[in-house]
Amino acid sequence: MVLFNLEDILADLGCEVLGPAMRLAEAERIAAGAETPDVAILDVNLGGHMVFPAARILAERGVKLIFATGYGRDGLPLEWQDREVILKPYTRDDVARALQRLEAAQPGE
Repeated sequence: MVLFNLEDILADLGCEVLGPAMRLAEAERIAAGAETPDVAILDVNLGGHMVFPAARILAERGVKLIFATGYGRDGLPLEWQDREVILKPYTRDDVARALQRLEAAQPGE
């Protein structure tokens, strides 16, 4: 249900959704696919598996990342704590602010 809510939020914000992925293997397939998204919003836990292998693929491709988690930034492994985070349960405004911060960030930030 959270996934469908996020899709609605993104559509409302004028974003095109690539995916979604409900399982890590699907997330990895999409991450390595032909299309390169501008931004990826990744739920940290996909079906009991941590999403970081897919995040690594995306980061290596230069995709900006937003992690969705109920544990906050401190719940992420140290190597990912510099990334944008939205805390579950998030709102449309939370997602919009995270996207705006990424858009405003300089490359490499």
